[in-house]
Amino acid sequence: MSAITDSIGDYLTRVRNAIMANHKIVEIPSSNMKKRITEILYEKGYIHRYKFEETPNSQGVIKIALKYDPYTKESAIRKLQRYSRPGLRKYAGAEDLPRVMNGLGIAIISTSKGVMTDKEARALHVGGEVLCIVY
Repeated sequence: MSAITDSIGDYLTRVRNAIMANHKIVEIPSSNMKKRITEILYEKGYIHRYKFEETPNSQGVIKIALKYDPYTKESAIRKLQRYSRPGLRKYAGAEDLPRVMNGLGIAIISTSKGVMTDKEARALHVGGEVLCIVY
């Protein structure tokens, strides 16, 4: 088994694949940054609920219950896209943070003050690495 070099990309891909397969729950190996991204997705209403579980190998897993519309069965997450990646890091200052769908979506930013949404980063006037965009 090969080591994953882009753990955030792996996280996003697992969530996208689970949505395409209409899974209710997706399990992802845990890390502090992935935990924070999961919390943001929950706070903004993109996922139903989540749980951080410890495993014997101490890494732990994140269990995410995906959110679907009860009538159309469409996922709450329409698009989940990696923005900055290991081969091409994309940083933005507080003034240059991307606006996703004119404010309807969110960009998740890794700043010196932690991982947060583009709106929070603008309010605190901090820039950082743009990890992904969600809508």
